Amino acid sequence: MFDFTDDDRVAIGVDDHVAHVRLTRADKMNALDDKMFERIIAAGEAVRDVKDIRVVVLSGEGRSFCAGLDTSNFGKPASDRKVGLEERTHGNANRAQEAAMTWRKCKVPVIAAVQGVCFGGGLQVASGADIRIVHPQARMAVMEMRWGIVPDMGGFALWQGNVRDDDLRSLTYTNREFSGEEARTLGFATEVNEDPLARALELAKEIAAKNPEALRAAKWLFAETDPVDADAALMAESKAQAGIMGHPNQIEAVRAFMEKREANYNF
Repeated sequence: MFDFTDDDRVAIGVDDHVAHVRLTRADKMNALDDKMFERIIAAGEAVRDVKDIRVVVLSGEGRSFCAGLDTSNFGKPASDRKVGLEERTHGNANRAQEAAMTWRKCKVPVIAAVQGVCFGGGLQVASGADIRIVHPQARMAVMEMRWGIVPDMGGFALWQGNVRDDDLRSLTYTNREFSGEEARTLGFATEVNEDPLARALELAKEIAAKNPEALRAAKWLFAETDPVDADAALMAESKAQAGIMGHPNQIEAVRAFMEKREANYNF
């Protein structure tokens, strides 16, 4: 079916029609580096068309779900990018967006179990799931503005309709951290639970007992009737980010935060 047994980023297990996809870079809080992006996308593609799978559970090993983009990727000049952000490498998405959108494109329900830190790109990966079970003390944030960039991993396609517009604007502009408990009120979380993974697996088992054809049809219906134009939202993210990432002010934002000083922007 698939072999992730020797992978140091993602593992997949299947039990009773439930695929459990685990982010396994626990020593780095499952932060997103190049290899992590590749393996998350590969995992999404691996489980997408397996007829025996009826539900997918997505979780992160260790103390966090996903801390967001690996900081070693920050501040690189735009010329270092091998592929332009506006290039659609995965259907309607670029590579970074596909790490989140692959779960929305999955043909069966996906449940994310979120604990610990879930920042930036990690929040967007979790948001690709149909359902998010979140620990009440989880630490969450639309973190990108801290690094002088904008959310560009599918957030604008995934959050609209769940998160109230003014709340989303405030959290995006300020990168304010919020708890899992608050995430439920804001619309980022479906449920709050002290043991998100156990609850996700329990819910997955319940859903997996349903008619598999009906499950796939329901997932298709949600995609077909979604009022958000995902293609346009994903391209808009990419266009906005392409005009920011790697430019002097974005690099200054990273340096200022790392050096714990006020940023000196030129505009």
